[in-house]
Amino acid sequence: MRSSPGLAGRAAAVRDASVLEHVAARVGGALEAVFEAVEATRADTAALLGRVAAEGRGPATADLAALRPGLHLRLMREELVSGAGFVAAPGLLSDVPAWLEWWQTTARGDVRPLLLDLDPGRSAYSDYTHWDWFALPRDTGRRAIAGPYVDYLCSDEYSLTLSAPVEVDGRFAGVAAADVYLRHFETAVLPLLRLLPGPAHLVNARGRVAASADPGRLAGSLTRGPDFAAVLDGTGTRAGTGACAGARLVPCRGVPLVLVVARDDG
Repeated sequence: MRSSPGLAGRAAAVRDASVLEHVAARVGGALEAVFEAVEATRADTAALLGRVAAEGRGPATADLAALRPGLHLRLMREELVSGAGFVAAPGLLSDVPAWLEWWQTTARGDVRPLLLDLDPGRSAYSDYTHWDWFALPRDTGRRAIAGPYVDYLCSDEYSLTLSAPVEVDGRFAGVAAADVYLRHFETAVLPLLRLLPGPAHLVNARGRVAASADPGRLAGSLTRGPDFAAVLDGTGTRAGTGACAGARLVPCRGVPLVLVVARDDG
């Protein structure tokens, strides 16, 4: 007995949804290792700042040197991580107005510090608080993915920055973060996106395209229309695969990216 066209269509839809969920989970897994590195930096920083506060004083840049062994280890161990560190909220440190305790790998594979002039009178980078990798965790209390963007601050590379808020006694102290070069991220996820039944791309909470196998969506461009932040927090779609504006939307569980797959009706 032949199955009816309706049954065949529903079966195909179930298969497509299963593939979408599988790819979203694989993408999430690729970045979860980076977020684990961010979480380790967050935990180390919060513990350090807590110890300094228990001594009855404010933290200074010299205190942050204690973070370096852990940062070096994560940079050497995590394949996707090209830079890692803690970015202090303005006014947190007693000896400077702003600070990045930031380390990154070089083309030779060694680890070096990022040395920046953050003097407000001389540096265009002295106010980093408006950049998404700082503002999103500060404003939402959640981890975030910013970019891709050309990272003029650290590497001059097209990059993603994954970040999470650092809090001490309930107060925001800055962000723990890690950089991923876009070329490395694309190498990891584009083969997965090409498995899907239609043109696909990944977006962050603001709709910025993080990687794309859709010729109509370039990495770094904006996808407008859906409320991707709502998709990520579960209020924008029902459980499972959601649909909007002719596309299927699947949150990448555990990481703040949404898989967007255009309907292929041909």
